[in-house]
Amino acid sequence: MQSLTIDTGASTGRQKKVSLTETAYLALRNRVLSGELRPGAEFSELELADQMSMSKTPVREALGRLVAEGLIEAFPRRGYRVTPVTVKDINDLFAIRAMTEGTAAAMAAINLSAGDLDRLEAMAEARYDPQQGESVQSFVKANRDFHLAIAEGANNQRLLALVTSHLDECTRLFYLGAVSRDVNPETSADHRRIVDVLRLRDPDLARAAMVEHSEHTQQGILKALIASDTTALTL
Repeated sequence: MQSLTIDTGASTGRQKKVSLTETAYLALRNRVLSGELRPGAEFSELELADQMSMSKTPVREALGRLVAEGLIEAFPRRGYRVTPVTVKDINDLFAIRAMTEGTAAAMAAINLSAGDLDRLEAMAEARYDPQQGESVQSFVKANRDFHLAIAEGANNQRLLALVTSHLDECTRLFYLGAVSRDVNPETSADHRRIVDVLRLRDPDLARAAMVEHSEHTQQGILKALIASDTTALTL
């Protein structure tokens, strides 16, 4: 009986530690992806722990996960820095995104039902107010949902995993682009065109429409970051 009590206590302690670490990780990851912690921003464990009203241990462990993901950089005896966005990062990410999402769109053109296409058409109308944080967050999520719905329509789990991974990596770029300029007109127009092409059931046209959209987004993000805030972008 005593042994059972000891084991349960240890388990509870581990669960509490994991819970605090997970809470810190999700909060910090969201701050990085949303641009609240800007690319190049420097900070220490103690600063973040104070801001989050936590001890340093879960914050340190959360930062370790973000370092492993490439979102944060660690500097011994100096602290941490949000990994800067480089032109090469953007070009590399969008090159892969064009390939994976172009393929997904080509496959989805054959597999999506009429009902799926109607839902995509409604999702293509998502809009936001660049001056309102919650509106930007909702728009970025809606954009992600639109692209994931097409990838799911490809009916290939491995391809879906690749698309999901690269959308996650692009998330902070989407935030930075959306707050730097109003992307409502071009995003809606591109999304509507993609849906129109998907209705034609032509894989080649669907692939081309998605690749073109990816290129538009890439060029828009680069121009916006260069024009509005050079600290967010490095060579």
